[in-house]
Amino acid sequence: MKKRFPPAIENFIKNYVRDLNEGVAAVFAGAGLSRMSGHVNWHELLRDIADELGLSVDKEHDLVSLAQYHVNENHGAGGLARKIIDEFSEHSEPSVSHDILARLPIRTYWTTNYDAMIEETLKKHCRVADVKHAIKDLNVTRPKRDAVVYKMHGDALSPNDAILYKSQYEQYYKTHEAFVTALSGDLISKTFLFIGFSFSDPNLDYVLSRLHVPANARRTHYCFLRKEPDAPYKGEDEEAVRYRQRKQELHSQDLRRFGIHPLLVDEYSDIPVILRAVEERFLKKTIFISGSAEDYGDWKKDDALNFVHGLSSGLVRAGYRVVNGFGWGIGSAVINGALEAIYANPEKLSEDQLVMRPFPQQASNGQDLGVLWQQYRERMIGLSGIAIFLFGNKKEGEAIVNAGGVRKEFDIALSQGVVPLPIGATGFMAKELTSELIADPDKYIPIYPWLAKDLEEIADPLVGAEIIQQSIIAIINKLQGA
Repeated sequence: MKKRFPPAIENFIKNYVRDLNEGVAAVFAGAGLSRMSGHVNWHELLRDIADELGLSVDKEHDLVSLAQYHVNENHGAGGLARKIIDEFSEHSEPSVSHDILARLPIRTYWTTNYDAMIEETLKKHCRVADVKHAIKDLNVTRPKRDAVVYKMHGDALSPNDAILYKSQYEQYYKTHEAFVTALSGDLISKTFLFIGFSFSDPNLDYVLSRLHVPANARRTHYCFLRKEPDAPYKGEDEEAVRYRQRKQELHSQDLRRFGIHPLLVDEYSDIPVILRAVEERFLKKTIFISGSAEDYGDWKKDDALNFVHGLSSGLVRAGYRVVNGFGWGIGSAVINGALEAIYANPEKLSEDQLVMRPFPQQASNGQDLGVLWQQYRERMIGLSGIAIFLFGNKKEGEAIVNAGGVRKEFDIALSQGVVPLPIGATGFMAKELTSELIADPDKYIPIYPWLAKDLEEIADPLVGAEIIQQSIIAIINKLQGA
């Protein structure tokens, strides 16, 4: 059963997916995001510092001032710098949230964190990060970058330049004016998701207090906050529960001054679930077309190619992206159909709606071609949320046999949570897969039980190419809101 979210979360998912499609989605990451990967938060970072001062970090709320006390007491920030190196320079595994945010086509990441989790996770997902952690970085552009990561408070590998204590925060708008200007511009032109911030994180207040975005130029941004629970904490009475809930309500209202809409979650573990829903909905706008054809079965060759051409063109005109591996016998029709639609309406449609990934035909660097193809298929299908399977045959000697590659792509789609749409009317492997899906929808499409009936209705070529084509697009449209 598909998880249903509260209306505010559903609205966020819809709007943020729209912004992803338009290329204006951004992320602002706080300490909580890094904590998901095992790094400490500000409280834990300053625990030893507080002990040295004879204070208790659990009793302090102004942690930036606490850091300043340590600098004053020790006549320098060397101890804080060592803490930064010790705590944030070690490698950690990315969290689920890191992975999802790196896979999404987000091109702008801001963070107050000192660790390298964002840029390392981008690299893991084959994306090139242009990291900016000092003023001198801002006027240099890394070639072939996929994303810019602004580390506005510095980097663990340059701890002496990091923003750590109160006097640095107070002077930030002077010492780092270029960062403030860049962030102000992004807050006007992009939709931010603030993630990993809490009441105890000093960074958010200091950052926002230095930003003066005109009210008429503010976009709607979003921030995850953990909802204060109704149950009392240890040692609390009912009055204390009401007090912290009221404080959260007022804090949420205050965030709206900056155009930030709070998204309240019951537990922090809900956040990756919501992000995954964003990713799934975004991916559903990308359609992978799998298939190959040496023979077209019940179809005349020209009719079959016109059908594939019209389907690809119709998908692009409907606003979808098409991914294709240039399958034998149908790849050219997919590409020509998409390009025809794009060039007929270049003001509305974009070449970005066609992703071509021809298979490598020779192994290199000692790689096994079969292994290479498997990895290639996994990456290609991973770009999509829906996969259409057409025809699926090849020639072995003098015989026409069902294509094992199409079966492999079907299995990969299932393993990656991609919705499979085998079109039985095209015959061969597509027909075989359709029969299996219709016979056991709980196995293949448990979230979309209605899909089996819809696919069965277009499993016969006598239905007609135009109706089949229209029905496929109608099914995909239906899946967008499912």
